Amino acid sequence: MRNILIITYFFPPTPNIGGIRLYGLAKYLTEYGWNPIMLTPVLPGEPDSRFRVIQTPYDDVVGLWKKRMGLNTKESLNAQLGVSRAKDRPSVIDRLVYLPNEIITYPDPIRGWYKHAGQAGERLLQSERIDAILSSSYPITCHLIAKTLAEKYQIPWIADLRDLWTQNPYHNHCALRRFAERRLELRTLDKASALVTVSRPLADDLSRLHTHKPVYVITNGFDPEDASFAPPELTDKFTITYTGALYGGKRDPSMLFEALKNLISDGVIDPERVEVRFFGSQDPWLCDEIKGAGLEGVVKVFGFVPRDQALQRQRESQLLLLLLWNNPQEKGVYTGKVFEYLAAGRPIITLGGPEESVVKDLLNETRAGHYATSLEDLEVALSKYYSEYVRTGAIPPTEESATSKYSHLEMAKKFAGVLDKVQTEASQHSTSVAARSDSAQKFTQ
Repeated sequence: MRNILIITYFFPPTPNIGGIRLYGLAKYLTEYGWNPIMLTPVLPGEPDSRFRVIQTPYDDVVGLWKKRMGLNTKESLNAQLGVSRAKDRPSVIDRLVYLPNEIITYPDPIRGWYKHAGQAGERLLQSERIDAILSSSYPITCHLIAKTLAEKYQIPWIADLRDLWTQNPYHNHCALRRFAERRLELRTLDKASALVTVSRPLADDLSRLHTHKPVYVITNGFDPEDASFAPPELTDKFTITYTGALYGGKRDPSMLFEALKNLISDGVIDPERVEVRFFGSQDPWLCDEIKGAGLEGVVKVFGFVPRDQALQRQRESQLLLLLLWNNPQEKGVYTGKVFEYLAAGRPIITLGGPEESVVKDLLNETRAGHYATSLEDLEVALSKYYSEYVRTGAIPPTEESATSKYSHLEMAKKFAGVLDKVQTEASQHSTSVAARSDSAQKFTQ
């Protein structure tokens, strides 16, 4: 069994969707000959005892700055100063701290982990044989740590970009920082043996920037064990559930509110029989939009819940709501949530995304839901789902056979294939270098 050091900022029980991909690797890579060792900051609870997890301290650079200013390190500036943030628009406070924040958080807010993770990685590499390194971003500090270790110890390294770095549409910085960070990305990833991302459009973007690097596509996935649980009893109401963050309004549910308002007004949907549930963001603008649409009795905002509860709420729902950002650059973006929804086995209603999208292709391929492209389209889809619910009492589940190829087991198999390839290439390179060195010595003798 070969050892691989996996550097990730997110890992369960940290409640972040970014850790689910790495959990799948930790769980299933051993079936393909690779023994994962996870390197993370200190976790909020005990990790799964089956995995070897190295936890390190972490210097919170943003929290340190707040502490020096006499502010609460755990709350946002907007919350502490009583300034609400409008949907998808920075507040006055955001604008005031923009430039200082650009400096403090370069290259990302997690940079205070670099020293501690690097030291822990060095101790591991000096005491044990590590055959490969894999780093996964966001945050990109994970790649900086991996690059330093891979260069120093001459170990093949795979950089996994769940989201792109400077090509990310959410990468919204000043021109000077964008310039500096693009140079940093080129210098850093130039040392990687291979790059991995989650979709073909994102891989094409990476290849255009990193022209001499092999780029592989490995989608996110779901744990087949999650999908194997006996499904809970469905809710009595026509329940539509969303779990997760709304990213300041870039994931915008307003089209759903308008569609429901119209369908209720037209008598198509009985408001007493429908309930929309948000488990996650409790943004003030969300509550304002619900009230503005007159849907206070229909739409409920519950706040974040532990992941096991979120999965339960998904599996008991008639429909699952997936929100995307209508930005052409988002066409290659899979959210981790869509695969979590596939595991739930409930139909997915998707809105807000661009006309062409890998999520749209995924839903068509797996027959797992509907990708709404307009208000009228959404109203027609909701009407059909609701009619089926009224007629039969429940909307049928999705087909498990159509989604099985997106399991974490398949994802780990693909990662293992890339790892095998880069390790073989590194071994051949070392042999070639040694042979050239021997030849040179013989010549000089």
